[in-house]
Amino acid sequence: MTLEELRLRLTTLDRQLLELVAQRQALSRQVAQAKEAVGRGTRDYQREREVLLQARSTAESLDLSPELAEEVMRLLIRGSLTTQERIRVAAGGRGSGRSALVIGGAGKMGRWFAEFLASQNYDVTIADPGGSVEGLGYCADWRGSALDHDLIVVATPLNVANQVLTELAQRKPRGTVFDIGSLKTPLRAGLAALQAAGCRVTSIHPMFGPDTELLSGRHVIFVDAGSSAALEEAQALFASTMAERVVMSLDEHDRLIAYVLGLSHALNIAFFTALAESGEAAPRLAELSSTTYDAQVEVAAKVAEESPELYFEIQHLNDYGQEALNALRDAVERICQVVGSGDAAQFAAMMRRGREYLAGRARREA
Repeated sequence: MTLEELRLRLTTLDRQLLELVAQRQALSRQVAQAKEAVGRGTRDYQREREVLLQARSTAESLDLSPELAEEVMRLLIRGSLTTQERIRVAAGGRGSGRSALVIGGAGKMGRWFAEFLASQNYDVTIADPGGSVEGLGYCADWRGSALDHDLIVVATPLNVANQVLTELAQRKPRGTVFDIGSLKTPLRAGLAALQAAGCRVTSIHPMFGPDTELLSGRHVIFVDAGSSAALEEAQALFASTMAERVVMSLDEHDRLIAYVLGLSHALNIAFFTALAESGEAAPRLAELSSTTYDAQVEVAAKVAEESPELYFEIQHLNDYGQEALNALRDAVERICQVVGSGDAAQFAAMMRRGREYLAGRARREA
């Protein structure tokens, strides 16, 4: 066969593969409906293990890489789970006959939340001067709304969210109110004002980005703002998903977020800043890349593309943020001191301590 004939054969096989994937997705929808009918959960880890083991075994019999087969099957399983989760959320229909107002809904996370609520059959209205979202209701300014919605979601930037919450408290809306900010201490006054006004108020932090499709393995944090009814209703929004729901206090949330977000962001910003100011050309470094370096560059590149304003707020507005930054500074200074003094024993001790800490985390996740 000529090169062109070989390529044509590959193209045909690619189409056949995608047609089989489409058939698998269609079966996944039927599986979701069957699970819903008998009240079974979306995810079945035992079944996933069986599928992956079978894939590796089949690959070996076909003289294929078992690792490649497992990677392909993991992608297909993820696609199936995403399909099943969406069906389960829609089937729950929690929002049928109910309305939701998303203030700031034209933003990335605001839009994600608006579409998430719409998938549960809420009648969603976007209130955002930045524009509307196709298929959803719209008003440019929430202040002109009657605020007679069952849910009011504040998805504005942090620097205005507290003012919005405070103004909402003055209007005393009947529905449940919550924000989706990544920090809570800057919103303390607004949340307290809603509580004092007798409103149903809580606070949510979705620990994922707006491009997230599958919530399995993702966490959603719920901050108790004094209303058990609001807390329960907010958690119920995610009951049909595979997200891990965690409840904590406002101060605990921001203390932990200082490390989960603040520390990890700062580490990557320090990494790409050091590279940018090193005087070494990126192409030359790429020629000498390693597995660890490439992985770190990939994460840092994603951080570099994020909103500087948002990332600065996460660092600057967190009452507990300096603690994590000090920990990072102290760790770097200690590395410099240990390496500079040639203290191999202390360097090894740092490595061991980190290994033990991370191994403990892995055991808890398992």
